[in-house]
Amino acid sequence: MFPYVTVNLAMSADGKLSTTGRRQVKISGQNDFRRVDILKAENDAIMVGIGTVLADDPSLTVKSPELKEKRLSSGRDENPVRIIVDSKARTPCDAEILHKGPGKRIIAVSKSADQNKIEELGKYAEIIQAGDERVDLRILLEKLAEKGIEKLMVEGGGSLIWSLFEENLVDEYYTCIGNIIIGGASAPTPADGTGFVFENEFTKLEIAAMEKIDAGVLLRWKVIKN
Repeated sequence: MFPYVTVNLAMSADGKLSTTGRRQVKISGQNDFRRVDILKAENDAIMVGIGTVLADDPSLTVKSPELKEKRLSSGRDENPVRIIVDSKARTPCDAEILHKGPGKRIIAVSKSADQNKIEELGKYAEIIQAGDERVDLRILLEKLAEKGIEKLMVEGGGSLIWSLFEENLVDEYYTCIGNIIIGGASAPTPADGTGFVFENEFTKLEIAAMEKIDAGVLLRWKVIKN
């Protein structure tokens, strides 16, 4: 049993998440920011990979006071559970995600992570061990489901998103496509990683909704499960 997994991201018209130097850039606008905030508030947890934490230092908090109050009035924490997939326990102890805003934090590590660093991070977050050399996402999601997490939002990065698609764990995929071209062969894309080799391996999608948003377009895809 796994949580319902929604991947959400904004990318340029040429399919890039940021520049070749992995510098964060503004791709979408205020309407999309509001949409993402609502999506955050609707989910039980938000998950990112360690690369996103190191590059962007996100807090992953709900921004709207009204949405926070709505969560609190329904008996939930102000913010969803914030989860970092961090095989080697490289999360900085002063990372924004560990300190900004109330709520639970989880760091998923592998058995190969340094025990001293795990103990240090354990002061700020619950540690879940899953997998030997790298985090086993299927084991992790099973453990999250056991904790009552039914709806999980994933915000990046490309390596984590690829791994989720590779394991057939994604249910919905939102892509806000901005009106810019970034370029660069090494610029990060929505699903980095090794990639599928044969056509019969490809993840198949169907469009559930499509709309113009800000100066771009929002696509909502449903994953066709094998």
